[in-house]
Amino acid sequence: MSEKEHKPATRLVEAGRRKEWTTAPGKPGGVVNPPVWRSSTHLYENVADLAKGRPNADGHFYYGRRGGPTQWALCDALTGLEEGADGTELFPSGVAAIAATLLALLKPGDELLLTDNAYEPTRTIAFGMLKRMGITTRTFDPMQPETLAEEITDKCKVVMLESPGSLTMEVCDVPSLTAIAREHGVLSVIDNTWASPLGFSPLAHGCDVSIMSLTKHVGGHSDLMMGSASAAAPVIERIRLQAQYMGQVVSPDDAALALRGLRTMGVRLKRTTSSALEIAKWLESRSEVAAVLCPMLPGAPGHDLWRRDFTGGCGLFSFIFAEADKAARGRFIDSLDLFGIGFSWGGYESLIIPADPERIRDHHTWPQSIDHGSGLGVRLAIGLEDPSDLIRDLEDGFAAMETK
Repeated sequence: MSEKEHKPATRLVEAGRRKEWTTAPGKPGGVVNPPVWRSSTHLYENVADLAKGRPNADGHFYYGRRGGPTQWALCDALTGLEEGADGTELFPSGVAAIAATLLALLKPGDELLLTDNAYEPTRTIAFGMLKRMGITTRTFDPMQPETLAEEITDKCKVVMLESPGSLTMEVCDVPSLTAIAREHGVLSVIDNTWASPLGFSPLAHGCDVSIMSLTKHVGGHSDLMMGSASAAAPVIERIRLQAQYMGQVVSPDDAALALRGLRTMGVRLKRTTSSALEIAKWLESRSEVAAVLCPMLPGAPGHDLWRRDFTGGCGLFSFIFAEADKAARGRFIDSLDLFGIGFSWGGYESLIIPADPERIRDHHTWPQSIDHGSGLGVRLAIGLEDPSDLIRDLEDGFAAMETK
């Protein structure tokens, strides 16, 4: 049975463990994990071998910048998880993966249509670096897929999606949006970090490129920075060349950490998803909360689409305070013992940050279908702590809001 015919939990264990990366030629037996190959220089047998060159593909020694067996094993594992992908490229961060992918698919004079609820650094890339290169970006409301066709011009070459959206957590109709893009000859790229391939299969739902910040769920332990882009041919070849033009490479040590994290990603996601749902339901019962924005929660924006298209979730969601000012929100956050204040998520620890989407929106701030309350929110990243302990911590936070 091939790797892709196995269930996801089995692929997490088996993927990227080819014999050529876990055994020594001519030696019996082998090892469980691909070893860490630290090497900048790859050697040739002789001048004739040098002149012959190497194919520009994983698995062929050329130079350290094209990776080695440890990086190749991780790429192979990620490609095996992405239904419909022919290859995966690694980058030093998720932002690097987004930037390189957009640079690979766009040129001066082109247009990018960007979902209005995108990750803030994605907007910075679009309205900063791409703008300086003569690439125009316009945003669109992902919750109104019928309007996308009206936004596409002859110059539009890429539609960039994110589902659920950053901070506000709406789930959009990805198959409808990608179908519209494809009808107009436009490529669709999605940041799939929230769900990972275990919770959503972008290419199977019409996307051309699936991007992840491996810093989050794949790493899982808040100790590495990495990103990936997976796609079918020939798009992945364009991204690969762009990565090489920019000299993008990840260390074998970090690749080994990502492979280690990958093996337990499934069980970690199940735990954080379960805990997040428990906490989200509890927050719904609190008078201090106007709305809970958790895609897995019935009534949340896009929940029906999440149930239709997704096979899993994670611990990241937001909520809006019913009545609060920034000082009260600050007291809530500062009083928490178990939630660190930090921008990342997907690790084993719980985190919190203020959520103020109006700074990075053109079409809307919070979803229109929910109670906006005070207009002030927070984003929670639920880790592996006991959810009852986290609930008690949040309860103390609400009490602290009343103390001036």
